[in-house]
Amino acid sequence: MWKRDEASKPVAAPAQAVAPGGETAGRVTGRNIVNIGKSVVIKGELSGNEDLTIEGEVEGRIELNQHVLTIGSHGRIRAEISGKSVVVLGEVIGNIAATDKVAIRDNGSVEGDIAAPKVAIAEGANFRGGIDMSQQAATSENTVAPPQAGASSEVAAGKSGKPMHPKGTPTDGGVKKAGSGAAVAQ
Repeated sequence: MWKRDEASKPVAAPAQAVAPGGETAGRVTGRNIVNIGKSVVIKGELSGNEDLTIEGEVEGRIELNQHVLTIGSHGRIRAEISGKSVVVLGEVIGNIAATDKVAIRDNGSVEGDIAAPKVAIAEGANFRGGIDMSQQAATSENTVAPPQAGASSEVAAGKSGKPMHPKGTPTDGGVKKAGSGAAVAQ
């Protein structure tokens, strides 16, 4: 039979998973985060209006212009990426454009060009490509511009685009061309 004492006891709420930092899993400071699992493979265009974590594979294009994209440690991406902020813990083959920052963490790997005002590459990370940290590059069209012909990378070129010796002197012997095309020694 039914006992009155048991009915009056409050029912305990189901336990919620708590993420590191004391926040409830699934909700981080009021922003929605969507997860794509390890077994998911996407081919095509991926866009959205939420923060996204990818642990699976994506081939094509990823656009999260106002949100954070995190490539998890199992993530394998072959895509052009644009977002507000991009964090790489896995592998990316393709160009990345961000309006805020790009961070390649310890075991992260990027093969492609990066355009963002802030770039962080952790010790132990792998990177192969060019970096453009000008504000215009990441915000104008949110795409990565191809490198200029004749310059291997911004690190190896001065502001004039001329190759530099390790000591920071131009390889052209310090000769500047005048407007008429004649060479003028400095």
